[in-house]
Amino acid sequence: MGAPLHDREHFRIGPLRTTCYVYEGDGTRPISERNLRVYYEAGDPVYVPEEVRRWRQEIEDEQRTRAVAGRDRRWNHPRFAVETVAVTRSDDREDPIVEIRFSPADYFTFLAAQQLNRPLEEGEGAGKTLREHYLDGQDPILVNGFLSASFGANVAVVTGRDHKMLFSRRSATVGGNAGNWNSSANEGLSGQHDLKDGVPDLFGAARRALREELAVHEGDRCELELLSFAMDTERHQWAAFFLAVLPDLSEEQLRDRWSRGIDDKWEHSEFRFVTAEPDDVLAFMLSPEVLSHWTACGPALFQHALVRLMTRHHDDAGKGRLAVEKAIDRTTAKLTDPRSQD
Repeated sequence: MGAPLHDREHFRIGPLRTTCYVYEGDGTRPISERNLRVYYEAGDPVYVPEEVRRWRQEIEDEQRTRAVAGRDRRWNHPRFAVETVAVTRSDDREDPIVEIRFSPADYFTFLAAQQLNRPLEEGEGAGKTLREHYLDGQDPILVNGFLSASFGANVAVVTGRDHKMLFSRRSATVGGNAGNWNSSANEGLSGQHDLKDGVPDLFGAARRALREELAVHEGDRCELELLSFAMDTERHQWAAFFLAVLPDLSEEQLRDRWSRGIDDKWEHSEFRFVTAEPDDVLAFMLSPEVLSHWTACGPALFQHALVRLMTRHHDDAGKGRLAVEKAIDRTTAKLTDPRSQD
C-alpha cells in the first residue's frame, strides 16, 4: 500500500504553492506512445457507492428540470474513470512505461464525486465527508476509481517561428477554475471523442485540444510529446502533461487564425505569449498579477515544458534540468531582493 501525501510533496516554485502532485516525469524524458499502455473494459462500469449514486441521480433530475424550464443545463456524456496507474522502466534504456486502466463512467458521476466536502449520511462513513471517508490519510493514487472520473490532457504550446510559450486564461463562463491561468490548451478525456482502437486515446485528446481551442489543425506540423503525469489532489483530478512545438507557426499567425473563429473560443478570456526561455517564463509565472491566479497543475506543466526545451537544447537531461533550476533560483532571488543580479 502507498502512503498519504505530505504537503511538501506538492509542486512549488518559490512563493508559488499548488495542490499538484507530480506522479511520474520531470520533463527530461518523454513517454513515447508505444510505452503508454492503456486498458479499458467497455462493459465493466466503475463501481460507485450507493449514496454517491443517489447524488448522481439528484444531478440528473435537476438537469432534466432545467431543460424542461428552458434554462441552461449540463449535458451528460460518457467519460472514463481511472482505476489504476502504474509506472515501470524498459529493460534496455530504462525509458518510462506507463500503464493505465480505465472503466466507463459519465459526467454526472464525475459531478457527484466532486462533492468531496458533502457529508455522507449512511454506512460506515456516516457523518464524514466524502473526502474524509475516502481520501484523507490515503495514497490518492490508490483510491476507488469513482473518485477519478476525470482525466485531462494538458498541453503547453511553443511556437517555432518566434519561440514563444503560450499561456491561456480560463474565462468566467467555464465550470471550474474560472479566471485562472492554465495550460495553453486542455481537454478532458471523452467517451464520445477520444476512443481509438477501443481504448482511451490520450494523444488524440491532446491533438483535439489543440484543434478545438487554438485552431491548430491536423495538417499543421506539430512535435507532440507526453512529458509527465500529475494529480490535483484538492479536486482529485488526473492530468497528463504534453509539450507541443509548432515549427511553422508564430504568435501572429495563431492570433490571425483566432480572429476567424475557434471551436471553443468561449473557454478562454486571454492569451499571453512569452519568450520560451526559462527566465522569461518563470518571471511571468511568478509575477504579482499572475501568482495567485493559477490552476493547480498549470505551473508544473510549464516547468516541465521548460525542462524539456532545455534538455533538447543542451542534448543532455542533466544540463537541461539544471538550466531550469538555476533560472528558478535567479527568479526567486529577484522576488526577495529586486537588486539581485543574474
